Amino acid sequence: MKPIITTPDPRLRAKSSRVREIDDEIRQIIADMVESSLAWEKEHPYELSAAMAAPQLGVNKRIIIVRDDLDDKEHNSFTALINPEVIRTEGKVTKDYEGCLSVPEIYGLVGRPHKAKIKAQLENGQEVRLKADGYLARVLMHEIDHLNGILFIDHIKDDPEAFYRMTDKGDLEPITNYEAEIKNNPKLFPED
Repeated sequence: MKPIITTPDPRLRAKSSRVREIDDEIRQIIADMVESSLAWEKEHPYELSAAMAAPQLGVNKRIIIVRDDLDDKEHNSFTALINPEVIRTEGKVTKDYEGCLSVPEIYGLVGRPHKAKIKAQLENGQEVRLKADGYLARVLMHEIDHLNGILFIDHIKDDPEAFYRMTDKGDLEPITNYEAEIKNNPKLFPED
């Protein structure tokens, strides 16, 4: 199993390169992503590994995986999207909780548009266009952000009331000492 990298690893901030050919190397990266995602989930009983981007394994290629059933932790299959792009977003911007395998223990209320249209290739090379709304749209935008070196915390770093931490019982509670715990945390926001 490949380890999931976490902040402040600079590979999370690098822009990923396009995949030119879907070959055995790319298929192995996808398999490693699924394996690492499910292994992470086993260690986090209150959390669901909804998706992952290749940079989270230190591979700066434009590949993401998305769980086929975002409501069922027992359903362990994922779909890989290669070279995904957000073509258009629309709808009301709403805030909802986001977490990240590469940002341990921190959650945030992130505003994103309700709908997204995505262009990508499947693992077999077929080109697809997807229309997503709600939680799926949020997941896709979050993962595509990873391919551009953007983490969810970047969208909320100036909002001290947007940060949360998960309790031992699986509940989210606000982080009350933002200055001490977040803004001055070099692992989350390293100096430029």
